Amino acid sequence: MRQWLPSSSQTAPGRQVLHSPASQTLASMVHRLGDNGFAPGLLQDLEPVLPAASWSVYRTGHRCKPTLFMSASRGVPDTTQDCWWAYLSGPYRSDRTWGRPFDEVPVAAPETRLCHVTATEVEGEHRARVYEAHGVAERVSVVEYESDGSVFAVNFYRHQHQRAFSDRQISAFESVAPVLLALTRKHIDLSHPHLHPAPLWPDAAAPGPVLALPADAALAPLAADGLPVLRMRLVRLQAELTDRELDVCARLLQGMTHEGIASDLGLSVPTVKTYRNRAFARLGIHFRNELFARVLGG
Repeated sequence: MRQWLPSSSQTAPGRQVLHSPASQTLASMVHRLGDNGFAPGLLQDLEPVLPAASWSVYRTGHRCKPTLFMSASRGVPDTTQDCWWAYLSGPYRSDRTWGRPFDEVPVAAPETRLCHVTATEVEGEHRARVYEAHGVAERVSVVEYESDGSVFAVNFYRHQHQRAFSDRQISAFESVAPVLLALTRKHIDLSHPHLHPAPLWPDAAAPGPVLALPADAALAPLAADGLPVLRMRLVRLQAELTDRELDVCARLLQGMTHEGIASDLGLSVPTVKTYRNRAFARLGIHFRNELFARVLGG
């Protein structure tokens, strides 16, 4: 029988054996699997390896339903969901930051790669709507190209107030990336068992994108509906709502913040709030939760 102390333990008085930050990071992630705090906790766990300010996990592509599984921020306001909706407003259809276009022939078998991109390398609309609008400067990802041509991506973002990721940090991230990808997929299986691992749909009848992170599970149907469907629901409730009021309320129902709606519609935040207030007055409500209740009840 053999016994010895782990490398992070004291081996002699006054002496500490060097240990890998990556190994401790992965150990902490395993303990968080299936917990509600997995997304924000992972950023904290990963900080010694890659000090990212935000992260997201999503699937995207032309033959799958775009789905945001989880996201979180640390040390900055959390605009990850606003980034997601901005991405789906158009940029995702021509996203070339994955090294291969979505309309390329699907791979024969899933293939894992690392991707690193700075904001200056991202094409115009994508850069403006997602990166510049939300203060994102850099992204490093571990991605899996799936057999249907879609991309499953675990992304970490440096924001403009942070120093650029160093070669050493990216190398350290590379050492944990395969396990991180596996842990993320396992957490999704544990926390979202209802989501098929790779939902497909015909291009001609594609439903709206999915946000797998509503604040309340009861609101999931609204978060998953596309903007046209939500506008129709709102019109049925109050036919006098104007186009802009419908635009704002539909995005509120999708979980977007006022700042995200302003960026998406090209309006100022005060203007968005004005349209919201006018719509709420027509509907006879005062708060966002009343809007959800009215639409769910209608």
